Amino acid sequence: MKETKQFETESKELLNLMVNSIYSNHEVFLREMISNASDAIDKYRYLSVNSKGELPIDDGEIRISIDKKKRTITISDNGIGMDKDEITSNLGTIARSGSKDFIKKFKEAKESKDIDIIGQFGVGFYSAFMVASKVEVITKKHNQEAYKFTSDGKDSYTIEESKREGHGSDIIIYLKKDKDENFDAYLEEYKIRELVKKYSDYIRYPIKMKVKKSKPKLDKDGKEIEGKYDEIIEDETLNSMVPIWKKNKSEVTEEELNDFYKSKFQDYEDPLLSIRLDIEGKVNYRALVFIPSHQPYNLYSDNYEKGLALYSKEVFIKEKCPELIPDYLKFVKGVVDSDAFNLNISREILQSSPILKVIAENLEKKIVARIKELKDNDKEKFEKFWKNFGEHIKYGIYSTYGQKKDLLQDVLVFHSLLKDDAYISLKEYVEAMKKDQKDIYYISGSNLASIRLLPQLEKYKKKEIDVLLLDQKIDEFAVMMLGEYDKKAFKSVSSDDVNESSEEEKEKVENVTVTHRRLIDTLKEALKDNVDDVIISSKLVDAPVCISTKEGLSLEMEKTLNEQEVDGEKVKSSKVLELNPGHPLFIAFTNIENDDEMVKKYASILYAEALLLEGYDKFDKLEFIQDINELIALALNK
Repeated sequence: MKETKQFETESKELLNLMVNSIYSNHEVFLREMISNASDAIDKYRYLSVNSKGELPIDDGEIRISIDKKKRTITISDNGIGMDKDEITSNLGTIARSGSKDFIKKFKEAKESKDIDIIGQFGVGFYSAFMVASKVEVITKKHNQEAYKFTSDGKDSYTIEESKREGHGSDIIIYLKKDKDENFDAYLEEYKIRELVKKYSDYIRYPIKMKVKKSKPKLDKDGKEIEGKYDEIIEDETLNSMVPIWKKNKSEVTEEELNDFYKSKFQDYEDPLLSIRLDIEGKVNYRALVFIPSHQPYNLYSDNYEKGLALYSKEVFIKEKCPELIPDYLKFVKGVVDSDAFNLNISREILQSSPILKVIAENLEKKIVARIKELKDNDKEKFEKFWKNFGEHIKYGIYSTYGQKKDLLQDVLVFHSLLKDDAYISLKEYVEAMKKDQKDIYYISGSNLASIRLLPQLEKYKKKEIDVLLLDQKIDEFAVMMLGEYDKKAFKSVSSDDVNESSEEEKEKVENVTVTHRRLIDTLKEALKDNVDDVIISSKLVDAPVCISTKEGLSLEMEKTLNEQEVDGEKVKSSKVLELNPGHPLFIAFTNIENDDEMVKKYASILYAEALLLEGYDKFDKLEFIQDINELIALALNK
């Protein structure tokens, strides 16, 4: 019995975009169909290996057939197949969380001639409708009934019982009639051969097609007749079938690596970096690992799955094996193939496998070493990597409580006070330190522009002492876990006990403190609810005041921790108000220091100004305005 079902809203919208939008690279439909077929065979083989003889182990095969009269291309496989419910789930619905994002990206990209986003969101099957007026899928699971899915890619589809020899699927694509596009080209053997070689040569199952060949005509004695040929039709395997990660490096071009990456991991851009490994040692394995050129669209979503594809003796084991990659490298894509695993290994055993742990540890070191090599040798590429994934490297240090310090510290780069917009590594910072400088200085804030305006930097800028500018929330936490680099401690210039001052400057501060003790104590009393101390500072050059902190918890860390804490008790840093003794504002305060009430009245102005200079605006703005207005009125009435 034939059932007619409606596509869900998102599926309809996507199909409409596929059929009607201008799209520059229709040919990728064949890549997607072949990749789906390969995945289906992988899944069947995995189940058969673990079925204890219930499922026969077949040699995987993908077959392409052309019918010029019917204008059809058929892609067949002997993979896992689908039952009726799976047809509805996999073909009738763009389930999966990425569908809305895909539609949004498609709309943004449809005018572009250079962007290929088909397959990025796991909707590769729908790419068939770019070239098809109708698609049929005849599919069968082992020892179950066969079913046929039919749709013209508009509003609905049908499912009915069908017949098929053996398990697997046949995707029958009825090509559109030519208008502005040359769809007829996909009915030519040379074109199919070209596309398979271009996109799917690495597929490790044979992709076969019956092709016409000319064979010399023979006489009755079996000798070739010159100039006479018979036309025959025979099977031809279109791909090399050697997994790309098993080919010699000299046999694989960068273009082929890029095509493999885009097809296997459904990306629309070439990878930023590819890493090929052939490791012989305690455990032998091959790996082909990629760092994307951009953040995966769902990298920060709850449903993002990390992991590398795992193969054993070229047999698919697991699509995403999270144990192979640490959390901080979750953006990395790739495949690992090792003969060390038994083919019938269960996923539970896999999780605790010591072999897997050895591979994972070795792989992590190799990936980080390659990133460091990129930093040292290709500044432009590394900066692109860092902008996309630098936070993850810092997270690797913070989340492991510094255990990854030795591995990761030489990958870190930061903006700095003296380097404008250029990045600087910790090694470069230490090499450029002043002769008598003992510590590595840093300061944190919400963005570079506001950090560069912080008054705490004035003295360092004047003395040309470099300071690392930490503009990401994770930065300061990672630095705390590092503790030191090359035996140099990290010190925040926003801390009250950090000061690059001469003995003469320190003595001057001490004299002012003693001379104006009453003023300082009065200010401290007036601001006791807001700050823990008020001191005379030698840090400041032009600014009248600044806020520093005690005990390692900076203002930026306070803000970050409180943003994460929803219902619990808020953390509070220990704040210190520092005064510039050479500023006219401080001198004006000394003129009224014996008038405690007047000092207390205007103490809030100093505190508010210090917060403003720090980029904070959480204070009583009405009181601040009233005090400012009163001061202006006093000045004008004199």
